[in-house]
Amino acid sequence: MAEPGAAAPGDVFVTGGTGYLGRALIPRLLERGHRVRALVRERSRGRLPAGCEAVVGDALDSGAFRDLVRATDVFVQLVGIPKPAPWKGKALRAVDLASVRASVLVATSVRVRSFVYVSVAHPAPVMRAYVHVRREGEALIRAADFSATILRPWYITGPGHRWPNVLRPLYWLAERFPPTREGAYRLGLVTLKEMVGALVEAVEKPAEGMRLLTVEDIRRIGRGAV
Repeated sequence: MAEPGAAAPGDVFVTGGTGYLGRALIPRLLERGHRVRALVRERSRGRLPAGCEAVVGDALDSGAFRDLVRATDVFVQLVGIPKPAPWKGKALRAVDLASVRASVLVATSVRVRSFVYVSVAHPAPVMRAYVHVRREGEALIRAADFSATILRPWYITGPGHRWPNVLRPLYWLAERFPPTREGAYRLGLVTLKEMVGALVEAVEKPAEGMRLLTVEDIRRIGRGAV
């Protein structure tokens, strides 16, 4: 059953459902009554949360899952290589960029209800290859003919991803001085709980046209999520 104040349960199609975000998001969507299907390779179907329908296909090949997506779906694109790093540029293009390209092709041909994409905060002084690939993904979405929400976190803290918490005092200081304030907010940290809350809202309140959620937006929405 959907919780008080939640949108009516709907159909959600997820790529990258066995990753860090997907494993946290899918149970939350199921709790709220949504019907969730996740694209996985055959060997990974057992890693999906209970209650999620597994659909087998290759996220890098639009032809392999075009017939699995419905016009009623909110399409959530979460595919990405684990732990992106400056030296992983080739893998980022081969996986992250190829997957969003395939997903946009499918979403456009099916004319999905809405599209949700996790990009990255930018401009940024580091992780240039990662930023460049995610910006290319954003450009593909903007050129497509569907409504979409693009989220731009910088780093998501949570289980197994806690080391950036040691930087919080530096962020606190940077936010208090005009020369560094804007960058500190744009490249701030968000928690896994905040990120999931923002993703749930993106699913339940599909954008009309194009919607962009910055780090500050993700924090605000995530902290207010049920």
